[in-house]
Formats: sequence, structure tokens, C-alpha cells
Amino acid sequence: MPSVILQRSRKKRLEQGHPWIYSNEIEKVEGGPQPGGLVSVLDWRDKFLATGYYNPDSQITVRVISYQPLEAMDTAFFIQRFEQCLAHRNRFLQEDAYRLVYGEADFLPGLVVDRFGDVLVVQLLTLGMDRCRDSIVEALAAVLQPAGIYERSDVSVRALEGLEEVKGPLYGDPPRHVTVTENGLLIQVDIWQGQKTGYFFDQRENRASIEPLMTGWGERSGVTLQQLPADGGGFRMAPVNRKGKEVVFPYWDGATVLECFSHTGSFTLHACKYGAKKVTCLDISEHAIQSARENVRLNGFEERVEFVVADAFEYLRSQVKGQDERRLRAADTGKVDTSQPMTAGGGRTWDVVILDPPAFAKTKGAVKGACRGYKDINLHGLKLVNEGGYLVTASCSYHMKPELFLQTIQEAAMDAGKVLRLIEWRAAGKDHPQILGVNEGHYLKFAIFEVRSKTF
Repeated sequence: MPSVILQRSRKKRLEQGHPWIYSNEIEKVEGGPQPGGLVSVLDWRDKFLATGYYNPDSQITVRVISYQPLEAMDTAFFIQRFEQCLAHRNRFLQEDAYRLVYGEADFLPGLVVDRFGDVLVVQLLTLGMDRCRDSIVEALAAVLQPAGIYERSDVSVRALEGLEEVKGPLYGDPPRHVTVTENGLLIQVDIWQGQKTGYFFDQRENRASIEPLMTGWGERSGVTLQQLPADGGGFRMAPVNRKGKEVVFPYWDGATVLECFSHTGSFTLHACKYGAKKVTCLDISEHAIQSARENVRLNGFEERVEFVVADAFEYLRSQVKGQDERRLRAADTGKVDTSQPMTAGGGRTWDVVILDPPAFAKTKGAVKGACRGYKDINLHGLKLVNEGGYLVTASCSYHMKPELFLQTIQEAAMDAGKVLRLIEWRAAGKDHPQILGVNEGHYLKFAIFEVRSKTF
């Protein structure tokens, strides 16, 4: 087999579990390897280290596929790896919708497979995996017997491997829309046109973690549980408002929630499931809101959800401006003619504000601008959280390191005059495992903060 010999002075990242070998770590290449083909990886003493696939046109020249000698990435090889992936998901997940193959973390760099029940969506991100397309499809069919397999390799990263963007059916008859279950909720996914593979599974456990935030707000509205006479004699406990009237709305104790960057409305669905009183579901994309609207309908939450198509930054700013104007009017300083209608829109606040934006920093050079974006969105979000409420905020930018993300939120809190208590700090879910030593896999940061003003 052709071989790649590594430099003596290189950092020992490979020995620490990192599967990428960059061009500047290679001393020489022997045996004339084919682009996309397998090579043995040797150290400067010709000691075998791993087997990987080779692409001389990529900055990541070799991606390790095995720490043992391997003759071919054939159907049998992929069947074995897919069975291991399936066993891991079966151990930790009780549903049939999840990320089945997570690239490097499942020892299959350059390959992503998402499972939506009996439909699979595949992404081939590298030349080595692209050459194995037929074997991958055959192995997936053998292990999972899907009704259809659809390819979503329409991602720009393929250009770095000298590949074009492609998408389309690979096996069977994959439909455009599939309906799956997450945490007991029905979710319809557009696998043809949805973002990336159609759905973001990495936040599954994080969405479930908002459950304690969704109830316990009734007393703030003046509603308390009291004893009332029961039919047939005796007493029963029932919610009663300040005027002494029984409250019949079943979600009287629920939170008011704002979800920004909603995509398919997954946090909105979980908020409703866990008892939210009213949810504002916002996204800049009309297509995303239509998806969210359909998911809300599927779960019977229509009465508690309002939809907004708007830019999240502009929407939050307008609400803060309206809030400031309301505060100024209430102060009656004589600076505002309160007989005139408000000039600023909105002015609403919520018990829980959820911010789950797309990646603001896709490259290292974009981090400075991303910090401004994250600070701005969290600053305005914080100002709209009711006293003692919660900010749920996330970043999926790998280049936005956890310490920097927390520092940015702290700066936003200082500017907003808020004190934050960190309640939850989480990463991606169990179908997105992380290899120790592969920092690129540690991309998702998810936090829940209690928000207080400096009035105590």
C-alpha cells in the first residue's frame, strides 16, 4: 500500500486521537497513492501509525480511518462501522430519529448520516467518502433496510476537496417530507430543501432541559390555587385570579416564551409540551416559519403560538425601543407627549427568551465580528426577559470558544445592568459524541441563565 511518512518534528496530534493530517506535517509520500485512495501513515522511523484516505489537493491531506492496517473501504467495512454506530444510538436513544453517523466522532471522517425513521439522509464531504458512495449505500441498506436514502451533499465545504455540490435520491423512494418523533413530539422535516440535512438533532437533550422553566409563573399574574366547593360536596383545588374568579385556561401557570431563529420550531414545540402559556416563534425565513407552523399544528398547539417572520436582531431592538418608550411615558417626566401614539413598536417582554442562532463565526477570522453579533443578540434578549426569568442561549460556532462565549454574554449582561446565574451548561447530545483530542467536535455551547436586575 502507498504510504505517507510524517515529519519527526510534528506535534503528536495523531497519537492523541486526532484523525487529520495536514500537508505541512508530511515529510514525503511513497508509492504513488491515488486521490481518495487508502495510504498507510508512518512516523519518521517508518513505524505504522494508522490507515487513512488521501487527497493531495486538500489542506487536510490524510484523514485517518483505522488505527490498524486496512486493505479497502468496501461494503463489509462500512457494514461493520454502521452496526457500531447503530449500537451506540440504540443504547442511549429511545427514538428512531437521530444522527446515525457523525463523521470523525464515529471513526468515519467526512461522512454524515441522519436517520428519519425509515428514511436516511447522507452527506459525503470528502473525496475519500465520495469515492465510496456505492459501498456506503449498500451497507446502509443492509444494516437498516431503509425505504429510501437521499443525498444532501450540497455544501460548500466539498469545494475544498475539489468536489461539486450534489443532492438527490440514492436508494429507494425517499419522500420530500418525513414525520418523526423527538421527545414525544411530532416533527415534520423537509429533507430535500431544509437546512443541511433538514433537521438539527444536536439540541435534542438541550430542548428537553427547558422543561423546568415552563411552569411556576401563575402567581406572578395574581393566580393562586385555592379551595373551591366541589360538585357533590367537599372541596377541590382550583386556580383563582385576583378578583376571586376561577381561571379555566389550563396553562394559567405557564411561561411566556420567545424563540428566535426558530427554524422548524423545535424549542417552541418543547415549550408548549412542557406547559408554556404563550410562545412567540420567530425566524427570518418564511419557509422556516411555514415548517414551524405545520409542526405546531401536528402537535395541537395552535392556540398558544404566534408566528413572526422577521430579522431577529431588528425584532429584538424594536421591542427594547418600545420598552424604553413605555418606561419613559410611565415616568411622566414631561419629556413625552403621552397623548400621542407610541413611535417605537412593541415593548413586550417574556418570561423565557430562547436564542439559538446559526453559526456567526465559520472561520477563525470571523470571530471578532461574531463576538459583536453574539453580544448584540444577547444584550437585547436580556433586556426583554422579565425579572427572575430565563435566557436560553446557544452558539454552534466552533471558533467561538466556551470561555469567549461566556465572556461575551457577561459583557452583554453588564451593559444591560443584569446579574446572571448559570443554571445549565450543555453541549451536543449523545448522538453527537466527542473524541477527546478532537477540539473541532466541541462546537455547540448551550446555556440557561436566570436573569435578575440589580435591585436586591
